[in-house]
Amino acid sequence: MSAIPLTVLDGGMGRELARRGAPFRQPEWSALALMEAPEQVQAVHEDFIAGGARVITSNSYALVPFHIGEERFAADARGLASRAGRLARAAASAASGVRVAGSLPPLFGSYRPDLFDAGRAAEVLAPLVSGLAPHVDLWLAETQSSIAEARAIRAGLPDDGKPFWLSLTLRDDSVDGPAVLRSGETVADAAEAAVGMGAEALLFNCSRPEVMGAALAAARSVVERLGAALTLGVYANAFPPQPEDATANDGLDELREDLDPAGYLQWAAAWREQGADIIGGCCGIGPEHIAALSRELG
Repeated sequence: MSAIPLTVLDGGMGRELARRGAPFRQPEWSALALMEAPEQVQAVHEDFIAGGARVITSNSYALVPFHIGEERFAADARGLASRAGRLARAAASAASGVRVAGSLPPLFGSYRPDLFDAGRAAEVLAPLVSGLAPHVDLWLAETQSSIAEARAIRAGLPDDGKPFWLSLTLRDDSVDGPAVLRSGETVADAAEAAVGMGAEALLFNCSRPEVMGAALAAARSVVERLGAALTLGVYANAFPPQPEDATANDGLDELREDLDPAGYLQWAAAWREQGADIIGGCCGIGPEHIAALSRELG
């Protein structure tokens, strides 16, 4: 186990909003509550903090044309990103020692590296960065499916001195083989790319717990070989395995019964033993999960 103190992340915003009865539908996902019931977004942030999270993530994941449409994106993306940042900052400021991560999502759809459009990446990213920038302590490019996606987001960030964290989503069927991104690229190659991008942390998220151990091992091997100062972390989801052609708007997945707080804690403890110094949760992982892992591992 690492001697570095554990940094506890929050859990999944969208499914927690849905569970509470906040405005929630496809395709807007978690953006709908941001538009119609922002107080519920802040309440979720506050409950994750009460559970022990010391890094909370802005509710800006769905603020892309894929979720809110081209017209609404053009008119409102920057203002909504600013609102997401302000809500997270308000929740963090009411506690001690809590940082805000600015969520920078896949710009053209989750789990779909084939939809990535390099020619539009800067245009879609810019209003999110502009709106979030005054409110966040670090940048989190999350659920990235390919190295090209990650590099495009890194290139679009300001030279503001804020840490850059990169989080990758993995193929859910790679349990018995090497850990690979949804693009098919290896975690080892992605870890080398993360070092080259100057990332402070490399995480793995929005994939099932079973594939995270191999990813940590592959990334740790690269870190040791390069002598890099790259912190590793995990925040898995509670979904069944997702097919290669899945998208975030296919429907509302059922959650696994075995990933209750006690079940998820067992996985988190294993990741901690494998050298993960940042642990939280993604879709379907709520404040009660974060409270359990913070209490036992924090």
